[in-house]
Amino acid sequence: MTDVTTSSRSEARFSATHAGVLAMMLGMLMFALNDVLGKWLVTSYSAPQLMLVRSIAATAVLLPFFWRSGWKSLVRVERPRLQALRSLLFAFEATAFYVAVGHMPLADAMTYWLAAPIYVAALSPLMLGEKVGWRRWTAILIGFAGVVIALEPSSESLTLPALIALAGSAAFAFAMIFGRTLRATPDTTLVFWQVVGAAIFSLVVIAFDPAGWTPVRPVDFGLLGLLGIVAMGAHMLVNRSLKLADASTVVPLQYTMLIWAVLFGWLFFGDLPRTAMIVGAGFIVASGLFIFFREQKLKREGRR
Repeated sequence: MTDVTTSSRSEARFSATHAGVLAMMLGMLMFALNDVLGKWLVTSYSAPQLMLVRSIAATAVLLPFFWRSGWKSLVRVERPRLQALRSLLFAFEATAFYVAVGHMPLADAMTYWLAAPIYVAALSPLMLGEKVGWRRWTAILIGFAGVVIALEPSSESLTLPALIALAGSAAFAFAMIFGRTLRATPDTTLVFWQVVGAAIFSLVVIAFDPAGWTPVRPVDFGLLGLLGIVAMGAHMLVNRSLKLADASTVVPLQYTMLIWAVLFGWLFFGDLPRTAMIVGAGFIVASGLFIFFREQKLKREGRR
């Protein structure tokens, strides 16, 4: 009887792991499709305008979740100033991505964003007091080398979109670090203020933008709304995958988004990645994977 029970549990874990892997892969595909749609729309509308409509659509999708969790939990939050700063960073990061992706290949912009976990590892000792050993510091330096290789520093490569991409990925890293210090805050509350912050940030930028608001065609309005819906769906799939399978199994699959970025960039926009970008991306992915697996190992040793 014990053997049968053990076998059933093993099969259940195996099935859940497979479901988690599929959810993560599908989530990364949806993120990549969302980025393709954003890159196409940003040629007609400003990045803040994209962010505003996307935030409204995302709020509409999340309303049932907000209603179920109760509105008090959304208003009474821990460390309100830090919550506001985190929301502002996420709003700037997303806007910077749409600005950057409108002027550079999709894979290039995605490579800079994939470096964010490396920034987090480098900043953790300073901002969170976490201990980082020589192995992870070596991986961090390799990751930074990958960013430099991908950027190809020169008077021609250091363009404004490239610098905006770097600033956006750095803002993403700081937002993730602040998220670690707000672990007591429910996910619904974090997402709510993230969406609200993006809407407020977009409204302010649009108000001071000389171009103002570009009239939206009905079809494009639906596509702009689809940005928020697809992004929320991707986030939900990623969260579900982390509940179904171990993080060490599914988190490395997030780097498959770079494969989709290269493929979709070539299919939809005729973009071919530069050799330096491919080499730099390889350094960044290898560094990020090592840092992640090293942190997982240290957590297991700490539990023992």
